[in-house]
This record gives sequence, C-alpha cells and structure tokens, in this order.
Amino acid sequence: MSEKIIPTISTGVAGPLGILHLPRLWQKMTLGAAGRLPEGYANCGPGYDMMVLDALGVDRDTLAQFVESEKPTYIQFEKFFAKTATKLNQTAVSQLNNAILSYQHKDEVRQEILTYAGLPDGKPTDAINLNNLDDWQSFHESLMA
Repeated sequence: MSEKIIPTISTGVAGPLGILHLPRLWQKMTLGAAGRLPEGYANCGPGYDMMVLDALGVDRDTLAQFVESEKPTYIQFEKFFAKTATKLNQTAVSQLNNAILSYQHKDEVRQEILTYAGLPDGKPTDAINLNNLDDWQSFHESLMA
C-alpha cells in the first residue's frame, strides 16, 4: 500500500496565474489520482476547490479527467486550467482571491482546529491559517504514527 501524503501547499499560495489555492488544488487532485490522498481529504471538494472552479468557469470533471490521464506538472495543470476556464480575467481572479482571503470558518470549526493544534482560543481566525495549522498538525501526526 502506498503511503498517504497530507497536502501542505497552503490555500494562500498562488502560481504564475496569480490564483490563490490553485497550487493546493493541483496537489490534492494529483495525490487523489495517485491514490495517495489521506482519508478525509477530498481531491476536489465543496470548499475552496469548488470556489476556484466556479469563480473561473472550469468544469470539475474535465479537470479531474485531465489530472487522472495526464498526471501533469503544476505548470501543465495551470496551462490546462487557463485554456478551459470560461471566466478567467483579472477582475474575476481579484474577486476570487479577495473571497479566499476573507473567508472565515464557523466559530466551532475555528475552536476545533485551534484545540487540535494545541492553541488557546484566539488567533489565527482566518480560514487559510487555520487550515494550515490543521494540515501541519495532521502531517506531524502521520509521521509520528
């Protein structure tokens, strides 16, 4: 059985197109296509993943099929993404990035992640950094298991 890999590219990272979360989506879809994504991680789920696809007009199934069949590098993935996006323009990217940066988890999710990471209730409060803490804690636990 292949070792499962916790995705650790942050939603706050953008590639050359300037789209936040796109490198993480590539990593998750690539790990999923290789059967290496841990249980609980969707290769293309309803949160940030679909926020990116919907905002820029990319069909989930078309993108998933491309990743499955071509096993693209990040740059190949980004080029395909740009080619198939129906709403890719600077305004749409700026609006998407602002929505990603301003997204907040519900209070109970925030508290759960902070507790899991061993932090008192408080900062960070934004979803990107909370998700980072969650991934880092999960990554550490998977290595120490």
